[in-house]
Amino acid sequence: MLTAEPLLTWGLIVFVIGTLIFAFIVDTIKEQKLRKSGMREIDKMSGRKFEEYLQAQLKTSGYNVKLTPASGDYGADLVLSSKGKKIIVQVKRYKKNVGVKAVQEIASAKSHYKADECWVITNSFFTEQAKKLAVTNHVKLIDRNQLMNWIIKNNKGEEKSS
Repeated sequence: MLTAEPLLTWGLIVFVIGTLIFAFIVDTIKEQKLRKSGMREIDKMSGRKFEEYLQAQLKTSGYNVKLTPASGDYGADLVLSSKGKKIIVQVKRYKKNVGVKAVQEIASAKSHYKADECWVITNSFFTEQAKKLAVTNHVKLIDRNQLMNWIIKNNKGEEKSS
């Protein structure tokens, strides 16, 4: 191959090196985003600590936020209000994907709290079944990637106002 088509060989070498450089750049950007968002620290928090953390983040975003009791909360961990709208949130700090149970719990709590919207926020991701059930029950799902982007945006807003 080296002697038959030197241009093809050089083209392949350049392609492989370019691909490796591109992969390195993408990994570096992901790592910086992970660091900026604080997701590593979130992954180490207890469930309750994560709820308190989100309470502070949501306040920064302009919501009035109430943390529900640790037990007997009827499926909602946070109750938000903004512009006359009531939103209930279930918070899941998981290592694995969040399943349908979380969607079922928050959807059934909507009537109890007389909420306009319901959300599930996680530091992880959602199963396909959870996503399907969320669509039919009008539950907003916020996964790890959305949470990271939202935290970074909030932190930038705090930096500007300081």
